[in-house]
Amino acid sequence: MSRIFFSGIGGSGVSAIASFAADRGHTVTGSDRLFDRKPDHPICNILKNKGIRIVPQDGAGIDASLDFAVFSTAVEDDQPEMIRAREKGIPVKRRPEYLSELVTEFNTVAVAGTSGKSTSAGMLAFLLDRLGFGPNYIGGGRVKQFKGGCELGNALAGNSDLLVVEACESDGSIVNYRPLHSIIANLALDHNPIGRTAGMFENLAENTKGVVLINRDDPNLSRCSFRKSVGFSVDTVSEYQARDVVLHPFGTSFGLCDVAFSLSLPGKYNLYNALSCISMLSEMGISLEDIARLLPDFSGIERRFDIHLNDGRHLVVDDYAHNPHKISSLMQAVMAIRRRVCYIFQPHGFGPVRLMKEGYITTFIRNLRGEDHLMLLPIYYAGGTSIKDISSEDLSDEIRKGGKPAEVLRERTLLFQRLNEWDSYVVFGARDESLSDFAREIALALKGQ
Repeated sequence: MSRIFFSGIGGSGVSAIASFAADRGHTVTGSDRLFDRKPDHPICNILKNKGIRIVPQDGAGIDASLDFAVFSTAVEDDQPEMIRAREKGIPVKRRPEYLSELVTEFNTVAVAGTSGKSTSAGMLAFLLDRLGFGPNYIGGGRVKQFKGGCELGNALAGNSDLLVVEACESDGSIVNYRPLHSIIANLALDHNPIGRTAGMFENLAENTKGVVLINRDDPNLSRCSFRKSVGFSVDTVSEYQARDVVLHPFGTSFGLCDVAFSLSLPGKYNLYNALSCISMLSEMGISLEDIARLLPDFSGIERRFDIHLNDGRHLVVDDYAHNPHKISSLMQAVMAIRRRVCYIFQPHGFGPVRLMKEGYITTFIRNLRGEDHLMLLPIYYAGGTSIKDISSEDLSDEIRKGGKPAEVLRERTLLFQRLNEWDSYVVFGARDESLSDFAREIALALKGQ
């Protein structure tokens, strides 16, 4: 067993790998600038309860006893821990590099796509676990039914050689993956231009030993070159095409190969997530009847359409949606449920907002109805080096020019003076855990009216 240091251990990706390593018997130490500011942060406490030692992010935790150190991609090269590790000759790996090594060690199912991969990977791991396969799992999202005690919910150490991973394309590392099977759920603008991401997905498919599952309804994926693939779909003919689809307010029912399925998650986008999992399990030899029996039990991923209030009149939802495709899917699901919705979006990262600015503007202009309203919070800044040459005001100005109501909410507390203006609230954005607290506060205030 190894002694491993994780720098940036509070992040969704690094915390998952660190938890997985600890559960498999490695000695794990870690640090995070967030924990330096908030030592009682819930994630910090959960990691400590697992037996992981948390130290200040000042370099003191790096010593010669370590076998290697894993660094988040958000940690700069001139950060004290990085400098000290190099000075002491400790092998340094970035998180994507270490994850690529784990993908190779196991019989891995890689779940890729610019949207939905957290839910799909978590759902697949949940179903495999309930089916008795003893899977391992490393994800970016926290599976609600994996959470509890010393478990964040974004990792699972099973007793098999099967590993489910969320294969993120953001850093380009998925071209190094050599998985057993792959799911490629969709292709849209997110961390990279579509053309660059398309190339990565084609490489992933080529490097996959077994089944490559593709969403046949996705227009951008249809333009990619996949030498070998099996398809799932709703609107296009494929090997796994859903039939008789009924989108209920908070769930979905459908048929597949003459088997009836029920999903306890709303929206067409979650139907695609489920189809990717059902198709993969079927290709692995599991009967559709067994999958259908367990699918309704899956309650989802934390911060993916989390309902904080639903009393008939008011609805308060918290969601992780942060790119144009995710936001559009979320808004369309909400449209089918409620009118008079106040959407509260916190863009994250100055670079991503710069890249996706036009996509954000177009998405909100298309999906906001006359009785809806958009409030943009200031861009979330997690620290580090960033060029701050764009703001939420740049987005709201253009959205208003497109004829849709939008404003910047500089202070969250100001919202509580206006709660009677709308019936439903959807709070969304990536990375910032406090958005869940904000949604919870809105729900409590509405209950007290």
